[in-house]
Amino acid sequence: MTSGLSILNLRVNVSATGNDIVDEIDLKIQKGRVTGLVGESGSGKTTVGLAVLGHARRGVEIVQGEIYCDDTDVLNLDEGSKREIRGSLVSYVPQDPTSSLNPALRIGVQILEVLETHNFGGSDQARRVRVREMMAEVLLPSDDEYLERYPHQLSGGQQQRVVLAMAFACRPAVIVLDEPTTGLDVSTQEHVLKTIRNLSSQHGVAALYITHDLAVVSELADDVAVMYAGRIIEQGSAYDIFNNPSHPYTRHLVAAAPDIAGEQQIVGLAGRAPSPGKRPNGCAFSVRCESVTDDCLGQFPQSVSISQSHFARCINIRKSETSAKPESIKLVKKASSNTVLELRNISAGYGGQSVVEEISLILGRGQCLALVGESGSGKTTVARCIGGLHTEWSGEIFLNNEKLNRGSRQRRIEQRLGIQYIFQNPYGSLNPRRTVGDSIIRPLIISGSTGSTVKKELNEVLEKVSLPSAYSDKFPDQLSGGERQRVAIARALISRPDVLVCDEITSALDVLVQAAVVDLLATLQRDLGLAILFITHNLPLVRSIADEVAVMSDGKVVEFGDTATVIGHPVQEYTQRLISATPSIARSSK
Repeated sequence: MTSGLSILNLRVNVSATGNDIVDEIDLKIQKGRVTGLVGESGSGKTTVGLAVLGHARRGVEIVQGEIYCDDTDVLNLDEGSKREIRGSLVSYVPQDPTSSLNPALRIGVQILEVLETHNFGGSDQARRVRVREMMAEVLLPSDDEYLERYPHQLSGGQQQRVVLAMAFACRPAVIVLDEPTTGLDVSTQEHVLKTIRNLSSQHGVAALYITHDLAVVSELADDVAVMYAGRIIEQGSAYDIFNNPSHPYTRHLVAAAPDIAGEQQIVGLAGRAPSPGKRPNGCAFSVRCESVTDDCLGQFPQSVSISQSHFARCINIRKSETSAKPESIKLVKKASSNTVLELRNISAGYGGQSVVEEISLILGRGQCLALVGESGSGKTTVARCIGGLHTEWSGEIFLNNEKLNRGSRQRRIEQRLGIQYIFQNPYGSLNPRRTVGDSIIRPLIISGSTGSTVKKELNEVLEKVSLPSAYSDKFPDQLSGGERQRVAIARALISRPDVLVCDEITSALDVLVQAAVVDLLATLQRDLGLAILFITHNLPLVRSIADEVAVMSDGKVVEFGDTATVIGHPVQEYTQRLISATPSIARSSK
């Protein structure tokens, strides 16, 4: 068996129904190489990643296939043996480092625990040397003072690099990285990606990198596998996938990915992938494909070779390559002199410590202003002041020429409904005890609406965010991360606000859902004259949605102007550094 990772004919089912979540998964990764596993939310990427560790979530079972990490047949091990290889032979890096680090233990202790659990090094002295060695490898200090810090004393990027140190500590043969840079600003992301690339290459680790960020994959991965509705539908080198995407779905994914080079507008895709139990016998993509024929509906296509290392499961490869691309989303860029929101000399802090200084911004009706910068630059603090969620600030904020009180509870209901805030984390922003419908209509209930009007508006807003009306009876834990974020967006839209504050709302969304959200926001700008403050570290997305950009650093706006000028011809060194650190499909594919 070839060293590295080999997955052969893997199938994972829903235990209660026998419906497949993923099926016919074949994937090989050689030592020292990185393979990107990409696709929409719900396509089965994480299910495959967990199966590499011999693990399946509750209610899910691995029913078929073989998985080899080096020469070890993972699926034939008993539970005790599987626990032994997790962390030593195969490691897993989750999306959220805060959930994988124990808040009550110092980081040095946590890394040492991994080594002790697997008896790495054979002695305490050797293990302590290895702890410092790993900290250096992930570009973090290795002195006693730093190792004695708790996770909350580190930034998000530092926490993620500690998790990487733990994952690589026992020199595993295989590592599974599940969206490890989601939520990180571009500079921190660049450090983390370099760390992953260097460690995988230096130590001969086969890395499976799960993500929906195609720009990251284009710069990090050697090879790419594209998943749709539980199957891998295209595989090839990163160059092949981004320069010659051959499956219609892959072409849509690439077209939907925003890029800092700004050579194309992002392109959406209507519809949703069929879920387990509702997948057709033929090609699962047929209902969304512009190249579908009757032959596509009989059975799932077999793999077709495009080149020696490039394969796609589509019977119309030639036709797909020559068919016309979907129309680009038409983004409305109309600034208005009719000011909706104005900030005058806003300074803010926490416990007397200043984090934002003298911020003045104007947002017109039908306009989108992007607020960008690294983590800790003060973006979210400004947004929370606008929403009345943070009260330790000075200056003045006006909504429709009316001065706002500091806290939301001191503002009139009309003012509170007029500014709607969409949070970054879709998991924490919805009440787990309320149904989706109850959460969405809450603003209407507060404002006094009742009866059939509420039900009608609920169905209309669910349709706007591409969710079926039946979802109103579901609870948040029954939805994917992308679906939960769309529910949060629907809740903000139902009160027909004047200003929408979007705080990193697309960071957890795959590129196609992200494109749909961007399309929705553009439509709202055009039809409702909605003013949008779009807070993000995703600079390529800014180019696709914003009229103007304000760049923040250390609590101050250091550069401001129209989007094309700021992104295309930045003046400040800080802005130039942000842009150069941003992954780019166009740059990587040349």
